[in-house]
Amino acid sequence: MLDWKSEVTSRGAFTRADPEIRRQALVAAAEAVLAREGVGGTSVRTICAKAGVSPGLLRHYFEGVDDLIACAYEAVSQRIDAALEAALTSAPPTPRARLLAYLTASFAPPVLDPNLLAAWIGFWSLVKTKPRMAAIHAASYADFRARLERLLADAGARETRQAAIALTATVDGLWLELCLDPATFGPDEAARIIARALEAWLPEEA
Repeated sequence: MLDWKSEVTSRGAFTRADPEIRRQALVAAAEAVLAREGVGGTSVRTICAKAGVSPGLLRHYFEGVDDLIACAYEAVSQRIDAALEAALTSAPPTPRARLLAYLTASFAPPVLDPNLLAAWIGFWSLVKTKPRMAAIHAASYADFRARLERLLADAGARETRQAAIALTATVDGLWLELCLDPATFGPDEAARIIARALEAWLPEEA
């Protein structure tokens, strides 16, 4: 991953930064401002102030603030997907272990992050009013469920579609509560809860 911060000069200018690093800096700033200020406080001015650039630079790389926020949503979705993929890569090779690793990856960093939740709430609030945000949301969740269905099938589940819908909703609910109030239960307990929910959809082990 490119480190845009290392490319910024000591004077705070982006004069020698690669164009893609400049673009990533604005995407990161949009996510940070959305998490901190919410949708109502996210504007060209606040994003550019966070990134330390002029408003003209934002308009050079993006059609406007809506375009930038959509790109930030895509970037966050890709980051989460990469974390889930990493969990699969490091999981034991058995189908059940891979399935459980995929589901419980949401209960550990970088997915389990209150700042991510704050940004995610902003993204969610735009899904009903911005068609592009709705499309990104639909694609992201469809990809998650499709991969979950494949893992369920590998583990011997039959009703993979319904199982994927139910387990996705359970993961989302547990993740939301963990981010909002980690004093109620912790990641280990969340993992045990999802493991018990998963057993309802899998055949008994021989």
